[in-house]
Amino acid sequence: MSTLKRKPGGGMTVREAGQKGGETVKRKYGPEFYEQIGRKGGEATKLAHGHEFYELIGKKGGKKGGEATRDRYGPAFYEEIGQKGGQKVKQLIEEGKKAAAAAREASEKKAS
Repeated sequence: MSTLKRKPGGGMTVREAGQKGGETVKRKYGPEFYEQIGRKGGEATKLAHGHEFYELIGKKGGKKGGEATRDRYGPAFYEEIGQKGGQKVKQLIEEGKKAAAAAREASEKKAS
């Protein structure tokens, strides 16, 4: 049964019931409760599956995200962001050289 279909008689969907329950828990226990159970779940997952599990799901997620971005924006997008990144690096190098020169001048003035 889809979570968006109404039950016979016009009751809540599963999604609506879940949202209502989540809001009730949030009001009763506060947002810190979710942080605590999230940490506990993360620790349990780490103990059960180990470090390799996180590497595996990270690679799958990264690959899916990269493919979705590629499909959505195309090759020109990567060319554009590559150009922007290169320009930013060039700018930062120039700023670093200027700062180093200014520091040298200030040091020489101090020494004289």
